[in-house]
Amino acid sequence: MIYTIGIIISFILYILIGVVLSRKVKSSEEYYVSGRKGSTLMVTGTLVASFLSTVSFMGEAGFSYEGYPILLLILVTFNATGYVVGVFFFGRYLRRSKSLTVPEYFGNRFQSNKVRLAASITTILGISAYLVAVTQGGAVLLSEISGVSYTVALLIMWIVYASFTVLSGAKGVMVNDTIMFFLFSIATYLSFPFIIGKAGGFPDAIIKAATNPERPDLLSWHGITGPGNYMGEPWEALVWAIILGLVWSAVIAISPWQSSRYLMAKNEHVAIRSGVWATISIITIYLFLHISISTITTVNPDIKPTEKVFIWAAMNMVPKWLGVVIISGIMAAALSSCASFLQLIGSSITRDIMEQSRNKTYSDKHLLRVSRISMIVVSFIILLIGLWQPPSIMWIGYFAATLFAASWGPVAFASIYSKKVTKTGALWSIIMGFLGVVLGEALKKMGITLPVYLNPVIIGVILSSLALYFGSKFGEITIEERSFLENILKRPIEANEKEEISITRRYPLYLVASGILIIIVTFVFYYWPLTLAM
Repeated sequence: MIYTIGIIISFILYILIGVVLSRKVKSSEEYYVSGRKGSTLMVTGTLVASFLSTVSFMGEAGFSYEGYPILLLILVTFNATGYVVGVFFFGRYLRRSKSLTVPEYFGNRFQSNKVRLAASITTILGISAYLVAVTQGGAVLLSEISGVSYTVALLIMWIVYASFTVLSGAKGVMVNDTIMFFLFSIATYLSFPFIIGKAGGFPDAIIKAATNPERPDLLSWHGITGPGNYMGEPWEALVWAIILGLVWSAVIAISPWQSSRYLMAKNEHVAIRSGVWATISIITIYLFLHISISTITTVNPDIKPTEKVFIWAAMNMVPKWLGVVIISGIMAAALSSCASFLQLIGSSITRDIMEQSRNKTYSDKHLLRVSRISMIVVSFIILLIGLWQPPSIMWIGYFAATLFAASWGPVAFASIYSKKVTKTGALWSIIMGFLGVVLGEALKKMGITLPVYLNPVIIGVILSSLALYFGSKFGEITIEERSFLENILKRPIEANEKEEISITRRYPLYLVASGILIIIVTFVFYYWPLTLAM
């Protein structure tokens, strides 16, 4: 009962924030990009909160519990680099474009409504699939905690995230994301010593997990061996982790729900600082979460479904007050992603499809009204799909995310660093990357086993890159395209540039210091106990 009360209180808080902030939304810029006034803390909060979701705290936690915690941490080591790579090589240029959506940027960069339409359609389809997975994860959690049916829980989830997102748009999403970011970060860090303590204390808990006969090689770099292993040979598991890590790095760098957060930053320095803090935050959250998850296997090896492992720990291995924080934190991670995804889908439908297809510009008042209506319609469709499609939290989320790595990755970076790419190449790159991933997944569904180096996203990236190269042999680059590129390559100078740049120059030191600290934590809580176990 106390867990349900905690969730209800958090629900009420998020909705109230949406209601209050909705009164301050007066323009489309405030509704779409929060008036471009985001501070370092708030942009960091919305970057991390929109990335972490039930895929992280339920799907990936279950994957760790099943026997692959270190494999997942290898993956995360690669994907977290996407923040620094993304903000330096794409995000800051995206912000300079002054676009309200990422598809709008592509349309303006290539002076093409077709490119903008292709980007917006992939945005809507890909993010909708991810939104289904995250909504279902939140509903599973709510159903588990409160005792209501899955259908009722899904309906409650829909009402909560749709209400504050529809009302306040990006402004409400950013504020709520920041609150949620603190909530699930605190839940992760504070739960670590309690879970380790219940599992036998340090270093015994790690030693027991490493020598657990039910999950042999649990803490090895390749994951478990024996009958329970479903990731193949050790080299196949490692290749999978590296490929998916690089894919997720690209997703973090260019996907609409991550790169669009930089559009909300107050200035370019804020965007860069936020990317650095997000990198540090993601790595530390994953490190503490998955080391603790690995030890739960020695306390209860039979949690079914495995996606509930962190929920079970919250209810059985920590004090009740912390359990409430953890449950509310997991729910916050779900809601933050749901809100970000819904806001992006609604914005893209209204601004990138409706305005362009009718070849007219709406007034701000009309645009806000149409945006809100489109969000309500989309969220209702997501609700119906969630009721029809059985939950598959981690794998649906992974599939949806890889769509963007393939369809947007090559063209996003080429749009900044190539003066030869044409609108024809950009259009077909987006289309072929998207179809490549869908084709690869379809082959798997038909029972055709693909080698690990031909993951569907690899097929998509190859087709996208080839389409970009050969497609750019056709068409001419216009003066408008060249002018747009020249403008976004010019670094803006702030009024207080000296002060801003002196602060930003400290951030590489923060990154190095955090790296050293993470190495020490990893040595103390993983490598040293593992050597004792061996």
